[in-house]
Amino acid sequence: MRVNALYPGTFDPPTNGHVDLITRGSKLFSELTVGILVNPVKNPLFTVEERVEMLREVTGGLGNVQVATFDGLMVDFARRQGATAVLRGIRAISDYEHEFQMALMNRRLAPEIETVFLQPAGRYSFVSSRMVKEVFSFGGDVSGLLPPNVLKRLRARINNGA
Repeated sequence: MRVNALYPGTFDPPTNGHVDLITRGSKLFSELTVGILVNPVKNPLFTVEERVEMLREVTGGLGNVQVATFDGLMVDFARRQGATAVLRGIRAISDYEHEFQMALMNRRLAPEIETVFLQPAGRYSFVSSRMVKEVFSFGGDVSGLLPPNVLKRLRARINNGA
């Protein structure tokens, strides 16, 4: 049975926790689309195009993973992609309540699409894009939390004051 899935998010920037879920999701699903939400309200550090490039670089060795962008309702994009599952990561109890509410709303909007929750590897269970950006902006060491290509771009972006 073929099951295509969507892993949606803003990925600003992509972390090793994201890569962990993408890698594991690629083993669970026939096809996995990493869907980057275009949401200018969040005031992202990286452009959508930069996030696409970074994710394509880190997923290049995974033959059943694609990277795409979307706006609007995630379930509409999932349907257009032929996805019957949505992959979501849960790091902590605080994530669970929000993710549970979203999953229930998505089930109401698209009952044919199941939500699958995965926990990231323990070493990434505390990592969020927001936290990485904040720690890095204050001079903290975030090596090991981001793929090398992403860390390089983050250093260039922050050090150039963009």
